[in-house]
Amino acid sequence: MIREKVLHLTREEIPHSVAVVVDSMKRDEETDKVHIRATIMVERDSQKGIVIGKGGAMLKKIGTMARRDIELMLGDKVFLETWVKVKKNWRDKKLDLADFGYNEKEY
Repeated sequence: MIREKVLHLTREEIPHSVAVVVDSMKRDEETDKVHIRATIMVERDSQKGIVIGKGGAMLKKIGTMARRDIELMLGDKVFLETWVKVKKNWRDKKLDLADFGYNEKEY
């Protein structure tokens, strides 16, 4: 859902060279919220700037919209923490594709 929001909100600016890795997902027993930490992977520094946006505005919008959809899917309150990292040419490396959850049989 996070990747969907990145592609939807950035439209032509970010090609399909974006992946999302869920680093952790666990329930906080004190707040009864599901805490999700996710990293948005892009291939270039310029893409990172676009995803973050001025003052973090785009990343906040992506996170807010994705969190709402995740809450609807899970039926629970969610705390979503997102990061953006650059991984040069990740689409051309089989190891990176596997790390990001792309099964070779599916592409």
